[in-house]
Amino acid sequence: MTFKAVLAGCGSMSKGWLSAIAEHPLLKGRVEVVGLVDLHLPTAEARAAEFGLSHAVIGTDLDAVLTATKPDLLFDVVVPSAREGVVATGLLHGCHVLSEKPMAASLEAGRALIAQANAAGRVHAVVQNRRFIAGVRRIRRLIESGALGDVTALHCDFFIGAHFGGFREEMEHVLLLDMAIHTLDAARFMAGVAPKAVYCLENNPRGSWYAHGAAANAIFEFDDGVVFNYRGSWCAEGANTSWESAWRIVGTRGTLTWDGEEAFEAKAVAGDTGFFRELETIEVPAPADIDQTHGHASVIAEFLDAIEEGRPPETASNDNINSLAMVFAAIESARTGQRVLIAV
Repeated sequence: MTFKAVLAGCGSMSKGWLSAIAEHPLLKGRVEVVGLVDLHLPTAEARAAEFGLSHAVIGTDLDAVLTATKPDLLFDVVVPSAREGVVATGLLHGCHVLSEKPMAASLEAGRALIAQANAAGRVHAVVQNRRFIAGVRRIRRLIESGALGDVTALHCDFFIGAHFGGFREEMEHVLLLDMAIHTLDAARFMAGVAPKAVYCLENNPRGSWYAHGAAANAIFEFDDGVVFNYRGSWCAEGANTSWESAWRIVGTRGTLTWDGEEAFEAKAVAGDTGFFRELETIEVPAPADIDQTHGHASVIAEFLDAIEEGRPPETASNDNINSLAMVFAAIESARTGQRVLIAV
């Protein structure tokens, strides 16, 4: 099946979407982009020219473009503050909607969008592309194998000096809301248990080129006694981690470390004597499905598969709101200086 799609928001992030749709084997021939929308018409026109979308309807009014094109899908790549209205408009036009993260600017808005999608009988999902990479999938599979025993803690470090320019440098809670949600969603996926509470300290370090909240330290409590420690900064110059963070996963039998790129090390206890127990190396398994390791393309492909198969996609909004809840609970904890319960 070939889906007709309109893409709203033609800024820099839209290029990744359109490249995946046009070029990736998982998506070739599955999506026809019939419309592009941006508040700045020359931006939409330039993106259409770049990708050879000469027959697409170009405009600044989403409602008008959806009326003219009658698409199956809306790809929502707008800034977070505009997301609620864009998704609602797409659902009113009978579109399945795939949104950039975060799925909403508040939990209340997220709940409203879930209710609207349910009422419309349409799929609303969120691009959490970091869980669709080989490393995260490999860790989830190792945890599920039981080779580390029962997982007790996850730790990650995210330190990058990122000079974006644009809306991010003015955005409130920029690290937690715009980037950490990827890492928090990955941790929730790896652990396989629900988050319960968080204590978070957020700050904007001296020398930061962001207006607010470029760094954060958070301790999350998950079900089954699992603890997740997050340390991050978007204004840390000099020793960048991977964009996927550097991870340490601790279980009752052993530990896995991952640099966020290609370096994995996993060891488990092999003996029962000595001050330090003898260890054995554990092989970190390959992903169960290689098609789920291509980041953005895999998210879009899974969204399309779910629509065709009549099932919820992995990143459906009614599940992804749990990751959003982690973010807003961390923000509330940072604001109040108190431990905050996580609830959707």
